[in-house]
Amino acid sequence: QVQLVESGGGSVQAGGSLRLSCAASGYTHRVYCWAWFRQTPGKARERVADIDSYGTLTYADSVKGRFTISQGNAKDTLFLQMNTLKPEDTAMYYCAAETYGLGTRCPSAEHEYNYWGQGTQVTVSS
Repeated sequence: QVQLVESGGGSVQAGGSLRLSCAASGYTHRVYCWAWFRQTPGKARERVADIDSYGTLTYADSVKGRFTISQGNAKDTLFLQMNTLKPEDTAMYYCAAETYGLGTRCPSAEHEYNYWGQGTQVTVSS
């Protein structure tokens, strides 16, 4: 089991920054991929960024150059630094972990991640 707890969400004006954190505990050594997803009402969760066990980073086109995913030294904390925020970044943000390790790259689909945090709300006003 892997437990994930997000923090750092809030309200910010367009152009501002936020840093999300995800504290992980449990069998974190079994995690192959870590990811941030986001979701708005009525829509499916969208993969924002991910990092695999080799440190390979992947970003959604909509956040490239603005968001940075990283891990703490002990790899028990996942971060998402969000800069130059836009109103369209408004969403509930979720931390996710995947322990299947079936592919050579991190999966992008929600159903391929087996552990989730409770989410943290990010609201960007214009």
